[in-house]
This record gives sequence, C-alpha cells and structure tokens, in this order.
Amino acid sequence: MAEESCFHRLLKKKIGSGFLGSRVDRKVRALMEDSTLKEMKNGELEGQNSGVAGGVEDMYGEDRATQDQPITPWAISVASGHTLLRDPRHNKGTAFTEKERDAHYLRGLLPPVILSQELQEKKMIQNIRNYEVPLQKYMAMMDLQERNERLFYKLLMDNVEELLPIVYTPVVGEACQKYGSIFRRPQGLYISLKEKGRILEVLKNWPEKSIQVIVVTDGERILGLGDLGCQGMGIPVGKLALYTALGGVRPSVCLPITIDVGTNNQKLLDDEFYIGLKQKRATGQEYAELLEEFMSAVKQNYGEKILIQFEDFANHNAFELLSKYRTSHLVFNDDIQGTASVVLAGLIASLKLVGGTLADHTFLFLGAGEAGTGIAELIALEISKKTHTPVEENRKKIWLVDSKGLIVSSRKESLQHFKQPWAHEHEPVKSLLDAVKAIKPTVLIGTSGVGKTFTKDVVEAMASLNKKPLILALSNPTSQAECTAEEAYAWSEGRAIFASGSPFDPVEYNGKLYVPGQANNAYIFPGFGLGIIMSGTIRVHDDMLLAASEALAAQVTQENYDKGLIYPPFTSIRKISANIAAKVAAKSYELGLASRLPRPKDLVKYAESCMYSPTYRSYL
Repeated sequence: MAEESCFHRLLKKKIGSGFLGSRVDRKVRALMEDSTLKEMKNGELEGQNSGVAGGVEDMYGEDRATQDQPITPWAISVASGHTLLRDPRHNKGTAFTEKERDAHYLRGLLPPVILSQELQEKKMIQNIRNYEVPLQKYMAMMDLQERNERLFYKLLMDNVEELLPIVYTPVVGEACQKYGSIFRRPQGLYISLKEKGRILEVLKNWPEKSIQVIVVTDGERILGLGDLGCQGMGIPVGKLALYTALGGVRPSVCLPITIDVGTNNQKLLDDEFYIGLKQKRATGQEYAELLEEFMSAVKQNYGEKILIQFEDFANHNAFELLSKYRTSHLVFNDDIQGTASVVLAGLIASLKLVGGTLADHTFLFLGAGEAGTGIAELIALEISKKTHTPVEENRKKIWLVDSKGLIVSSRKESLQHFKQPWAHEHEPVKSLLDAVKAIKPTVLIGTSGVGKTFTKDVVEAMASLNKKPLILALSNPTSQAECTAEEAYAWSEGRAIFASGSPFDPVEYNGKLYVPGQANNAYIFPGFGLGIIMSGTIRVHDDMLLAASEALAAQVTQENYDKGLIYPPFTSIRKISANIAAKVAAKSYELGLASRLPRPKDLVKYAESCMYSPTYRSYL
C-alpha cells in the first residue's frame, strides 16, 4: 500500500498511549491482519477521507450502510480516552490527575476539578442516603459498580453495616423480584437451554480468563421468595460483590452465572418484561444433562481449582448436585454448608452465655430443607468431634419439624432422603407449639422460609423451659423471619438470646437496650472462599466448615457478649475473614487437600496480603 490507512494510524495512536503496558487483545491483532488483507485486495479503506458522517471518515462503513444492512461492530479494546472512562475496572472519574489526563487522552473529557477518592466516596454515600426507597439505593450501588468498580468496593467496605442490607439480603430479594424492570446491562453469564451443547463456547465469551470463583443459581428458590427464574441473577452478583468487599477476593476472578431452564412462576411467564426463557422448568434428564455439561465445561475451561458455589437451587436439586459433584469438583453450597457453618459459629459462641457444651443442649428446627438439615448435620458433626461419639448418636439430640409436623420414625417411608436421618422415635406431633412442649428444646431454630411462625405461645413456651432460651429466626428476607427481634425479647421478658438471618434494629425493653445478632452467611463464605483460593484447595471437606465456624466464634469479644451478641460486628469483617481463611487453609493443608506449596508460615498475614484493595492506582 502506498499510504497507511486511517484505521492503522488510529490503531498505532491507541497502542502508543502506553496504558497498562500497551494492553491490546487478540481481537485487535486479528483485526489488523484482516483489515490489511482487505486493503491489499481492494483498497476499501483508502481514499475515504470524507463521507456522509459530516466530513468524518466512515472507517467501518457504518454510515454508508442502509438501516437493514448488517454491519460489523468493530471495537478496539485499548483503555484510553473515552474508552477508559467507560471501563469500570480502571475508571477513576474526576480523580484522574492532570498528568493522567494528558497521558491517556482524557483532556476535555472530564470537568477540570480533581477530586480525591475519599471525597468521591463522601459524595456517593450522601447521594445514596438521600434515597428513601431501599430499591433505589440498590440501583444506585449497582450503577456505581458498573462505572467505577474501585469506588463501589471502597464505599461498601467503609460503610459495610449500612450498605450490606442493600447489596445483599433483604433488598436484593426485592431487586430479583423486579429484575426485569430494573435490568440495564448484563452482569455475569446467562446460560439457558438454548446453549445446550455450546456451554464451553459461552464460557469462553467471558472476557476474563483467570476465574477462581463462580457463584451459580438456577433461580428456583431465591431466598424465601420462591421461583424467580432468570431474574435470580441478582443473587450471584450480590454474593460475589461480598466475596470481594468482605473476603478480599479480586473482582476480576469472580464470575456470576445464571442457568435458565425456565420458570414455573406464572406471573413471570405472563410478564412482557421478563428477561428469561418463557417456558416451564426443565426437569429430569434434560436438566441433569445441562448441569453435567456445565460442570464439565467449567472444569475444562478453568481447571481443577475453580470454586463453584451453588446458590438458591431448590431442595431436591441442591442436595443431589452437592452429593454428585463434591468428589469430582471443588463445590460448595452456601444454603446448606454456609448457613450451617455460620449458625454453628453462633451456637458455639452462645455457650458462654447459656453454659454447658453443645452436647448438653437439645435442638428443635422449624424447617427441614437445605438450611435446616445442613445446620443439623454440622451440629451433629461438631458434637461428634468434641465427644468422640458416633454422628448417628448425636443426631438424636436434634429434632426437626416440617409442614406435616415433627419428623418421627413412623413417617420415615414417606420422607425425602435428606430428612430420613432425623426421624427419631416419638409419637406424632402436628404443631410447633406441641413439639416445643414435648421435646423441651434449649435451642429453637427457624429455617422454614415462612414468616410469623414463632408465635407468642411458642416463644413463651421456650422461655418457660429455659432461663436463657436461644432463638434463631433465620429465614430471609425480613418479611419471612419466623419472628422479629422485638417479639423475641418482649415475649421472653428480655431473657432470649436472639439472632436472625436478616438485620433487625436494636430493641429497648424495660429500659434495657438489646442488640440482636445476625446469623448472616456473609460472615462465612467470603473468608471460606479466600482460604480455599489462597491454599489451592482441590476439594471441600466438612472439617473445613467446622474450622470456619470455630474461627468465627473465636472472634466474638466480651464486649459483644455483654450486649447479648453471639456474632461480632461487621465493621471488623475483613479481620474476621482473614482469620477464617487462615483456619480453613490450615485445615486443608492438614488434610492434604492444599496444592499451593510450600505452606506459608503465618496464614493470617498471608490471607491479609492476598486481599484486594479498592484504593485507586496511578496510571502514569
């Protein structure tokens, strides 16, 4: 060619900006070669110095094409100028310095003021506080995440107790219900039945290649809200935001995925704005084959040490998937294992308030699904470890009530397989109140997903049996909690030790201020995941869950106990996560499941050194 085309001149200018080590992806290189060949063949790009676009070169032929004529959406992914401002991972907005603005072609694209990240954060938290509707706050946070990733995480980390209920339960539940209406741009990967046979190809479409954590849902059991189908994407997005903010896992290694196999929610199927497949849920072999392809493709694409967290699958699928893949993949179910670990931590911590050992207590659950049976099994395992007695024997201290009443041996043949270990010898009991009177539990745990089921009679019965009844109303969101903090304290005459799944405000009763604890999975899974990643763990073992529980319980201080708390405050969550990660990693090394060698001498310091920092970087 006699002259260099405008395309190549532009490309050289972009590459020459030197941003982030002249990062140019493979598509750009392929584009150069392809464009050169075309130019050599017919000179299409030469001599087009003006055109229909007001004298601007129509480099890609977009303006010359008719509206119904397809065009190629060329893009050069070199982060500078306008592109840099649209890149959430590197965008700093008005915090770009004078030198950065000159170096990266930002001059004139930003107002002249230069603000510090701290001042930007101050402005954002004021803006969010101005919203009165929680869903608006959620949308503002998600909008910030999509345009300035580091500012989003700094804001969340510095205001964790205030913003955690916004980006996670309970507000994320409402966001999922209305996801079709508030949907702006995709976050994560959507894998539907349409992609069957092509899932590996879909995974390769994700721009980041070094993924270490996947949170995946099929949307069938979102919190206590039921089948939300494809709109359940808000859960993986929210969970992974907490992996970064609370556990320090880098956002670039996190991938949220929704598997869309349809929905049985007729309201969504009738909604013209629903974003998922408009069909009834696939089940049986069709469902199993899609999940098998997904699990195989993930392992093939990302390797043996990719952590896959199952989230909000319905009971029957959750247990089956965990059982099927726990020996061949690095899998973790937060609803079964994460909930169990955080509740066990609260129970261990509560012993300092109620006395005795876990083996001395009797546990009664309302709810016998993923969470209930998962917690029950981990309690039995912990007692077994401490007393050196069989797990089967310790299960007899734990009773479960489902929708048909107390689970007893006479019902065993009709029970689902995961309920059968909890069917003990006892007369049939229909109601929760009668079960409390018959079993005389010291601990009452709600995982039913049904609100207002810990009635005044039930709480008063617990209070009549125990000096300090331990009452855990764990169902999410807040509207589905078995009772409120105020009800628990009032009906027990201020003697209850209370914790819930969603947050409740402090309660004043008879002149004393009670601070309810929150048995939030966010205490466990971010640190648990960090421990697995930093040790190169290849499989999850139940002993790691016990280690995480004991690590969390150890973080509760005397000051917390004096307020009636059995969980530490979230303000110190990064320290908590580092300690959990260290204990999980230590257990992995002990079990021979860690592949990152040699083992670091100080695992807590190593965990802290691995944690992502959201402070701005200099791009000079």
